[in-house]
Amino acid sequence: MARTAFAPRAYRNLWGVVTGLGVVAGYVAVLAANSRHFYTDDTEAQYGPLWVALGHRLREGRFPALVPWEWMSGNYTMEEAGIYNPPQLLVDLIAPSVDNLAAYVTVVKLVYSILAALGVFRICLAYGARAPWAAVAGVAFPLSGWFLFFDEASWATSLAGTAWMLHAWAASVRYTRGRGGPIPVFVYLYLAISVQYVFPAVESGLMIAAVIAGEVVHQRRWQPSMRLAATAICALLAGLMTYLPSVLSSPVTWRGNERIHNDSFLDVPWSESLNASLPSTVPAFNGWWGYVQPLPMVYIAWFLIPALAFIDWRAAAKSARTLSGPAFFALAVLLWTAGPGYIGPLRWPARVLPMVAVALLILACVLLSRHGDFTFSRRRYTVAAALLGLLFIRSFSAAPHLLVWHVLASAVVAGLGAAAVWLARRYGTATVCAFVLATMFPIAYAQVYGAPQTPMSYNFPERRSEMTGAFPDFGGVTLQLADRALVQPREMNIQGAWGSLAFGNYAKNMELRYVNAYTPIGHAAFSALLCMGWDGSTCPDAYRRAFSPEPSTGQALVDLMKVDRVVLQRAQYPDARGHSAPAGWHWADYHGHENYIWVLERDGGPVSQRDGLIAATENATATSESRDSVTSRLRVSATDGGSVVLARLAWPGYRATLDGQPVDVKAVAGTFVAVDIPAGTHDGELVITWRPPGWKIGIATALLGLTGLGILQWAYRRPRRSGNNLGTATPEPAMVEQKPLVDAMLVTDSLDS
Repeated sequence: MARTAFAPRAYRNLWGVVTGLGVVAGYVAVLAANSRHFYTDDTEAQYGPLWVALGHRLREGRFPALVPWEWMSGNYTMEEAGIYNPPQLLVDLIAPSVDNLAAYVTVVKLVYSILAALGVFRICLAYGARAPWAAVAGVAFPLSGWFLFFDEASWATSLAGTAWMLHAWAASVRYTRGRGGPIPVFVYLYLAISVQYVFPAVESGLMIAAVIAGEVVHQRRWQPSMRLAATAICALLAGLMTYLPSVLSSPVTWRGNERIHNDSFLDVPWSESLNASLPSTVPAFNGWWGYVQPLPMVYIAWFLIPALAFIDWRAAAKSARTLSGPAFFALAVLLWTAGPGYIGPLRWPARVLPMVAVALLILACVLLSRHGDFTFSRRRYTVAAALLGLLFIRSFSAAPHLLVWHVLASAVVAGLGAAAVWLARRYGTATVCAFVLATMFPIAYAQVYGAPQTPMSYNFPERRSEMTGAFPDFGGVTLQLADRALVQPREMNIQGAWGSLAFGNYAKNMELRYVNAYTPIGHAAFSALLCMGWDGSTCPDAYRRAFSPEPSTGQALVDLMKVDRVVLQRAQYPDARGHSAPAGWHWADYHGHENYIWVLERDGGPVSQRDGLIAATENATATSESRDSVTSRLRVSATDGGSVVLARLAWPGYRATLDGQPVDVKAVAGTFVAVDIPAGTHDGELVITWRPPGWKIGIATALLGLTGLGILQWAYRRPRRSGNNLGTATPEPAMVEQKPLVDAMLVTDSLDS
């Protein structure tokens, strides 16, 4: 008999590879159940097309901060665009080269899911877990309920931000325990912040606070935690530019008046945590489907709750201080999930359920690794059966109409648990962990296969070439007046509505310049003018409003916006073609699209490219010298004083100079950028430029953050250069031997001598 053993590092790396492969296997199982699972809702309507559009602008050598003709979503310093996040910019750069958008977003999400799983794996190792149990936690997290059905399926920025935040967590523990430096903490925190989605940023702050408190309890000294706090502050300073424009521009947006208040929508009762291990669970709280949600939103992993019976809690209590950080974090996020419903821009507490999942998985798998006891014990089996009974009762209480499925799921969990205990006693840690990993994939398949379509699914085509081939070749700037609620499910295909109508960011897939787009931010005044919603839908009165004169200028909104074309949804305006076109416009024929749209185009051709973005003048003359996305240069004259209005949305951040002297910028109808020209101006140079509000502060704080990081890195490296760092690292937590288990740090091969 010959025995070979991996070195500890190699063994951990091996299980790290297993973690990545486990995520791949999970994705294969999910895609087998629903090939569009990762291409739905906001991914197909917001993120995928946005990556394509931003990629085109980056390839043109333009930084995509502002796009004037995208009135609903053109300010990308405020959208979920990640324009300061290097990995996201790489995703954007690649996107235009891929025709199959569904495949591309799935691959991108797979990469981020692997990163998230490895982040959980590293956190577990940092808290002293054995590699096999760390892999179990890592693979289980991407297959947990909310994360699988929402963050991975729809909300790509939440997925990306969570992945970076988890690595920041692991790096933070290593830093405070003397096993790593400040740079990884800084980099991962910056990446979590700069995805431009506020939840991962706030969750990162909560995580840092939990680690700081936890390490003070664990190490009984403040210095390591204070170094972590300083590093986190440096990362915050570097990432401040990500959110300064949103904060400073919020008064003009839909989110400007949000305060802390509560409602019952997506508030999750704490008792729903008792559903965490039954695959059939469908929780009861107010959501998109009413009171009972048809998706396993609170499911985490089948083994999580029953496994509590097989932990030696007396031994665990003696080392509880080492796990104070995850415990504090779990308590904090559990409190958050129950409300309030709105904390400024943070709405829908159920979004925090992945944080509950990751905290509980870390705690459970570290405890199983260090204090698991699978020896025969009637008491433990009785406790496990009682926990399973609680799972059944709670899940049945939430959805009694699924009684048969709850009974079946309970039987499956009981059978899997019994098999796992037998394997642990007979073959050891590595074998039981491999078994637990293998059981996750059929459960994920069954959950996704039985899930209903999300209410916000668009069923957009997967290939951009198909979209372009079916859609009219609309040049110039197009305003669509339509309501997505009027599109019937049978029409949601390329042969139907999606060959003529564009909602969300759909037009970006085809490189068309549409006013309508997807935005969670929304310029309140502009939205009110055309009653335009977050997905670009408009109300029936939008047609009248678009061609009505704006009082102060006398110009129609379509003229002030310099729109070349107005597309009317036939379902919303069935009789529009029977009336004469507005003055200066005509009905255009686009054969093959008459079932869905009527099209108005300007007499004399497009105007969006004429005279720069000059939309109207009063008692003044103006000619355009040059313009780009953020700057317009004009020559203006006004003998008795006048004004110039531009086809630019009046976001905060516009500045103007006349012959080098500052002049005030105002907003016409709260929407259009305008400048008053003083009397006696002759051939003056008017320069109107936009910069994100707070950009100078953002640059200064970023430099300050980098300087602080340099000091912290110097302080970290200095004792190591002098050779005085011996013994400074906190020792790894002792591993409790789980007899008669095979030693998890050894891989044995039986060979004939």
